[in-house]
Amino acid sequence: MRNEEIAIKLEKKGVKATVNRILVYKIMAQENRPMSLSDLELALVSMDKSSIFRVLTLFVEHDVVHAFEDGRGVLHYDLCGSEGVCNFADRHVHFYCESCQKSFCLEDIPVPDMQLPEGFSGHSVSFVVKGECENCRKKNHHC
Repeated sequence: MRNEEIAIKLEKKGVKATVNRILVYKIMAQENRPMSLSDLELALVSMDKSSIFRVLTLFVEHDVVHAFEDGRGVLHYDLCGSEGVCNFADRHVHFYCESCQKSFCLEDIPVPDMQLPEGFSGHSVSFVVKGECENCRKKNHHC
């Protein structure tokens, strides 16, 4: 993905494109999987942790990324597929591999709609399945 394309996507979300923001977005698009702050630190050695965190915080506020906890207390960030304002039709199940410790989007499995009790108002939902990914299963079970 070119920097110009990323800048347009960010502007549609109300985010000014800067060098750091473009770098974080580009890495996440290239990896095409949810990433933790530590994952991004390893991929972006030219940026310090606090700069990456500031970008992620802004991205969450503007629905550039969705944040979800992987079941171990570690936040992962996933690029939002919606243009402009997020309509949450993009919600899907995530999978956490306990062997390789990577998270995956299971985009074909939507998060089920839940009827909340009267007086409750939800703003986000996270659904994480834990287990072993296909690659680790093949390695560990010699299938």
